[in-house]
Amino acid sequence: MSLLVKICGLSTRETLQTALDAGADMVGFVFFPPSPRHVSLETGRDLGRQVKKRALKVALTVDADDATLDNIMDALSPDIFQLHGQESVARLRDIKQRFGRPVMKAVPVAAAADLAVLPGYAAVADRILFDARAPKDATRPGGLGEPFDWHLLENLDLKLPYMVSGGLHAGNVVEALRVTGAGGVDVSSGVESAPGVKDPEMIKAFIRAARATQELSVR
Repeated sequence: MSLLVKICGLSTRETLQTALDAGADMVGFVFFPPSPRHVSLETGRDLGRQVKKRALKVALTVDADDATLDNIMDALSPDIFQLHGQESVARLRDIKQRFGRPVMKAVPVAAAADLAVLPGYAAVADRILFDARAPKDATRPGGLGEPFDWHLLENLDLKLPYMVSGGLHAGNVVEALRVTGAGGVDVSSGVESAPGVKDPEMIKAFIRAARATQELSVR
C-alpha cells in the first residue's frame, strides 16, 4: 500500500502550492483559533478551491460543535475531518452520520496505557492518527514539535489504517516509519521556520525523505 504524506497547518497559497507540487497526498487546514496555524473560513474557502482534487482536503478541528462543522463544510467541503480533541466514540459516530465524511481520530500518546482507547475509536473512525501527548499546561493538543516513543506502536495489532505525527521532520521521518510501520505520516511544525510559518524548502525535503522510504521498501 502506498505511503500517505500529509502536510498540515497550511495557511497560504504559496505553501499549499508547494505541498501540492511536491506530491502531498493530504493537505490539512486548522480551524482552531488558539493555534498559530488557524485559518478563517474565508481563507479555508480560498485554499480549498486551489486544491482542485490534487490531494485530500483535511479539516482539523478540536471539540468543534455542529454549527462550526457546518460552517467548515460550507467553506472547505473537506474530504475528511481530523478530530484532535476529546471527542468520544459517540461523537465520532454523530459527525460521520451528520456530515457524511470519513473521520480521522487523533490519539495522543505518551505511554502504553494511552493505547487503551483504540478499540472504541477503531470501531467507528476511518483512520487513526497517533500524535505526541501535549504537556498539561499546553494551550493546544498538537503541532508542538515533540515526538513520542515510536516503539510504543511496535507490534500494534490495528486493522484500521493509521498515521504518525508529532515532532516529525525530514531528518527523522525514515526512522519513524521504520519503527511504527505506519501507512502515513503527518507533519506541521517540522516544516516551519517559525510557529505557523511554513517553509517551502522544508516541505519539499520532508516529502522527498518520506518518499525515499517507499522506494527502499519497493526494492
